[in-house]
Amino acid sequence: MRFEPNEPRGDCMAMDLVIEIDNEPGALAKVAAACSDAGVNLAAATCLGAGERAEVHILVPHAEAARHALAISNQAVTREREVVVVEVAEDRPGVLADLTRTIAEAGVDLDLVYVATKNRVVFGARDLDALRSALARH
Repeated sequence: MRFEPNEPRGDCMAMDLVIEIDNEPGALAKVAAACSDAGVNLAAATCLGAGERAEVHILVPHAEAARHALAISNQAVTREREVVVVEVAEDRPGVLADLTRTIAEAGVDLDLVYVATKNRVVFGARDLDALRSALARH
């Protein structure tokens, strides 16, 4: 089985943006609406936080457009980073285990993982080149 990690292409890198929100009804909807109203597609989103605050991670191909849309709606991107997005040909049990085993065997330490639309998995690590290399060898 071969997994295809994304390659950076000029200004079109997969970016994980983090927006800190109040953990209350409607807060996530405001983030999603700000992006969609500006025509920014969210390829993935996850929200974490059981306390008074939460972190929303969104995957976007063009960070500038998302940052602008969020700023107009009085929401701020607090962190952002490039991530590796892996397209998975088949949605089946064991895919994540296979991917993470391959990454671990290469000695790459993951610090972010979530699932995106269209059978894709998002990975973050300090060493993205090593992460891409590990996935390309599989």
